[in-house]
Amino acid sequence: MNYFVTGATGFIGRHLVERLLDRGGEIHVLVREGSLGRLENLIDRWGPEAAGRVHPLIGDLTKPRLGVSDEEIAALTGNVDHFFHLAAVYDMTADEESNRIANVEGTRHAVELANTIDAGIFHHTSSIAAAGQFKGLFREDMFDEGQRLDHPYHRTKFEAEEIARTQTKGPWRVYRPAIVVGNSKTGEMDKIDGPYYFFTAIKMARHYLPGWFPLVGPEFGYTNIVPVDFVAAAMDHIAHQPGLDGRAFHLAAPKSLRSGDVVNAFATAAHAPQLSVRIDAKILKALPKGTISMLMALPAMRGVRRAILADFGIPEEVLGYIGLTAEFDTRDTERALAGSGISVPPLETYADKLWDYWERNLDPDLFKDRSFEGAVNGKTVLITGASSGIGKAAAMKIAKAGGIPILVARNMEKLEQTKQQIEDTGGTAYAYSADLSDTDSIDDLVDRVLTDHAAVEILVNNAGRSIRRSIALSYDRFHDFERTMQLNYLGTIKLIMGLLPHMRERRSGHVVNISSIGVQTNPPRFSAYVASKAALDAWTRVVGSESIGDDVHFTTIHMPLVRTPMIAPTKIYDSFPTISPDEAADLICEAIRAQPKQINTRLGTFGEVSYALFPKAVDQILSTAYKVFPDSAAAKGEKPGGEEAASTEQVALAHLMRGVHW
Repeated sequence: MNYFVTGATGFIGRHLVERLLDRGGEIHVLVREGSLGRLENLIDRWGPEAAGRVHPLIGDLTKPRLGVSDEEIAALTGNVDHFFHLAAVYDMTADEESNRIANVEGTRHAVELANTIDAGIFHHTSSIAAAGQFKGLFREDMFDEGQRLDHPYHRTKFEAEEIARTQTKGPWRVYRPAIVVGNSKTGEMDKIDGPYYFFTAIKMARHYLPGWFPLVGPEFGYTNIVPVDFVAAAMDHIAHQPGLDGRAFHLAAPKSLRSGDVVNAFATAAHAPQLSVRIDAKILKALPKGTISMLMALPAMRGVRRAILADFGIPEEVLGYIGLTAEFDTRDTERALAGSGISVPPLETYADKLWDYWERNLDPDLFKDRSFEGAVNGKTVLITGASSGIGKAAAMKIAKAGGIPILVARNMEKLEQTKQQIEDTGGTAYAYSADLSDTDSIDDLVDRVLTDHAAVEILVNNAGRSIRRSIALSYDRFHDFERTMQLNYLGTIKLIMGLLPHMRERRSGHVVNISSIGVQTNPPRFSAYVASKAALDAWTRVVGSESIGDDVHFTTIHMPLVRTPMIAPTKIYDSFPTISPDEAADLICEAIRAQPKQINTRLGTFGEVSYALFPKAVDQILSTAYKVFPDSAAAKGEKPGGEEAASTEQVALAHLMRGVHW
């Protein structure tokens, strides 16, 4: 037996050639010149016999007779028993022109070559996509049933099969694989397609939620999935059975699966939460006609859909074709495979292999530059409060990674020292003195910075003021609230508003706001500080939704207690667990790298959730803390130094709620 194979280096093709090698004979494979190296690697993989029996022929799907030379045609004529045509576009996201050139014209040229060389049986690899939007049971003896062919991929697979049926002079056989996934034994797959589009969403659910958490999600309908090794084995076996010419075979599972069951099979393999409640997409059809289409036509809704799909890695082009409208009869295929031991394995028996291979080899996150250096290298980063503490530590890390920190604080002398330290280590930095509690000073800062620099790509609002004083000691100190609000809230948003128009105009920017764990936990004695940070959080949430369409993003860091000069007046903090400025700077670097909406500690998140569910109980706990931790000497207006060391009770509570400002 001698064979001619197009698409031999493709996913199904290389599995098929491996099986054909077991049958003996010569295998001629069409290959583009640029794919010769790939074929050589496959020949090495197929084993020592392949080197002498697999013969590459340079050609091209877009050319008549596949671009095969007259000399090679003469040598092939009468010497090919089976002509397998697999080369095509198997991609719902490909454009119409690409589909037509590869699927339709490629098939036309393959049939032309098969006719010219007087090949034996022409084996055409079609797809269940040829059934288009047919509703009901699509039998293997059905083809042109007047089905809707809305998608370019459906249309071109139908037209290609029609060419194979009507223009082949010799005998022909057609194979219609269902949605082809990886090898059921090894998990090997070569691209993201079909159910793989949902793997990123499954991974995200696993990351953010415990495995037992019940999920609610859509049920798109039925789908049909088969592993590539089944497809290749079935094609090989059926191709060599007598008396099957002029027929089509559905290489599909005899029973389709609901899309929700498929997602849950992979969620189980990934140890991720499963869809416990599924909402049938058909429910949406009960709405007044045109409601959904009109809603999705709104620019805002289109943006929301694009953002969600982009996060999950799901192409918009496939969204309307997830659920199949047809069931596919496989009785002819089953009869042809009877006694061969070849059948479609249940998905749950190999889902773990597919997931493992995807996670190790295909996960898009594997190919992204996730490094801090990649995120900040060459970018200008304006940092307020950069003369010491967290701001200085962040500036040093940013400069070390190749970023260009713009240092802002009131004390120019300290800023110059930080700038010099950065330059001594080979970095670049710029220093600007400004009083961020003075709006005029902020205006002047923005003017100077934008005059000196083409852009500020990242803004880190680190400067702030904290006041720890109970409300009982604040009745005659309203200025505490004014001063705190002026710097932490008004000064910060004034600076953002000065730079935001330029970021939006450039359609690129990132603002990192240093908030506080206190916004989530509401500790006593911090009414002035927490209120100012809470105001900034609320402002950021509102403005973030307005600017995301211009690719300007906001990150809020709810910072735990940091050992800086700001907490020095409260002497009991000397005995409390805190993070260092260097550790706090690491959180800023992570915010720049990943651009999350928020960075929180577990305790902060727990405090926020607890207050939402049990506010009175939380008030009682905070009241206890209020009694345990007294006002500082500074808060009382006394000279520092008279305070006693922290008590055992205070230290224990501080360690229990590590990072909270008491």
